[in-house]
Amino acid sequence: MAQIKASIEINAPVDKVWDVISEIDNDPKFWSAITSIRNISRENNEVKREVILAKVNKCLQTVTLYPNEKVHTEWTKGIIKGTKDLILTSKNSTTHLEAVLDYKFSGMAGFMSGKITKDIQKETERAVESIKEKAEGVDKSLPMEERTHWADMYDENQK
Repeated sequence: MAQIKASIEINAPVDKVWDVISEIDNDPKFWSAITSIRNISRENNEVKREVILAKVNKCLQTVTLYPNEKVHTEWTKGIIKGTKDLILTSKNSTTHLEAVLDYKFSGMAGFMSGKITKDIQKETERAVESIKEKAEGVDKSLPMEERTHWADMYDENQK
């Protein structure tokens, strides 16, 4: 079983971070290996869903939400079996976010588990950083510059 951990301090209150991580339909924005999600059922704080990894690997998950504490994901069927927990700890006006993943890989992924574990470690580090940026309201998009095209400078009425 591969254990992967990543954590980060977020300059936002726990409820703000919770708003980000509890929107589980947005997981593909943070976890790049997830290419699509289809919710199968939702009851109280539990969601059963189908997740497609890397466009071809269908997996089943049960996601349980513990408000302002954690999001617990259990991978029940597919190339990954195991759990992923996103755990929140409030610290005054900041929040500590810890991601803890315990995975076992099956099929061909089992033969490449060393490389896959390294890739998932990097993805997890990127995910917690992206969650931090979203919770803190940081916009990483490139600013638009107003540009003048040569044709915009030509005025045929000025001669």
